[in-house]
Amino acid sequence: MPHVTDTLDDLARRLQAFADARDWARFHAPKNLASALIVEAAELLEPFQWMTEAQSRQLSPELKDAVALEMADVLLYLVQLGKQLDIDVVAAAHRKVDINEQRFPPLPHPQPGE
Repeated sequence: MPHVTDTLDDLARRLQAFADARDWARFHAPKNLASALIVEAAELLEPFQWMTEAQSRQLSPELKDAVALEMADVLLYLVQLGKQLDIDVVAAAHRKVDINEQRFPPLPHPQPGE
């Protein structure tokens, strides 16, 4: 069942309830979550490993679904890590975009008639 209106906080609460019901808190040290996130990121890369750029843009429905689940794994660990460290990952992402906007100004666009 999709949860399209959920926020990351809603997702974090659901993840916490899931972990609590299984007594997994002892495994959720920031170091372990960061390590698991990297493993999942590698699994996200695996389907693309030998594809051309064009192939990576035209995934079959089955492969696209598999990639979506790997992306979800990355997000889930990132959300859990943020919760463990009391970091609002959405606020941090906005801050990082602000920094990047300053570091990398937009390209000038030619004006009509130039």
